[in-house]
Amino acid sequence: MNRAVLAARTAGAPGPDLRTGSAGEAPRRDHLLVSRMVAPGSRVLDVGCGDGTLLALLAAQNGVDGRGIELSRDGVSDCLAKGLAVIQGDADTDLADYPDDVFDYVVLSQTLQATRQPKVVLEHMLRIGRRAIVSFPNFGHWRVRWELGVRGRMPVTDNLPHSWYDTPNIHFCTMRDFVQLCRASGARIEEAHALDASGQPVRWHMPWWFWNLFGEQGVFLLSRR
Repeated sequence: MNRAVLAARTAGAPGPDLRTGSAGEAPRRDHLLVSRMVAPGSRVLDVGCGDGTLLALLAAQNGVDGRGIELSRDGVSDCLAKGLAVIQGDADTDLADYPDDVFDYVVLSQTLQATRQPKVVLEHMLRIGRRAIVSFPNFGHWRVRWELGVRGRMPVTDNLPHSWYDTPNIHFCTMRDFVQLCRASGARIEEAHALDASGQPVRWHMPWWFWNLFGEQGVFLLSRR
């Protein structure tokens, strides 16, 4: 299986250790899972790359040739301070400007639910990249269902930390919803993982309803059909 991700190195003063977070903490487990899906030296675009934590990890561990786009000006500044090649842009509008097959992988980490047109974004990812890696919070998790069904409130969890009135998330989906989106978008699922609250993979040999109930987030590796 081919693998890829992001990394761009620029000259300048030494930055923080790119194998860890900005404060030296251990990398997030979902980021480590993404890095295992990526081949060294691949060309990668990280869409909605935030402060560049994942991009920096991929650069350090995988030595990839990568780029990033990020909507937040503060996020772009953080990335540039780490020596990453990131520009300010909007996934909903700017992916259309990229030519076909310019990257080996396009990564969308914990951002799908904040896009205005998730299906269009996914289709562009699979057009400009030979493979796509998507991770997202699972709105079908039992704790979310409990908050809605029993307490009658919009959930606030570790993976969904914002209150309903200030959340950037506008399109919540479950893992089963995302599988349906992949079918509608002509995407082939090459790998799929559900992670629990501690970031550990939910048991592999389980039906989708089990993943949908106990997985707090999903991580998918996709290719074109």
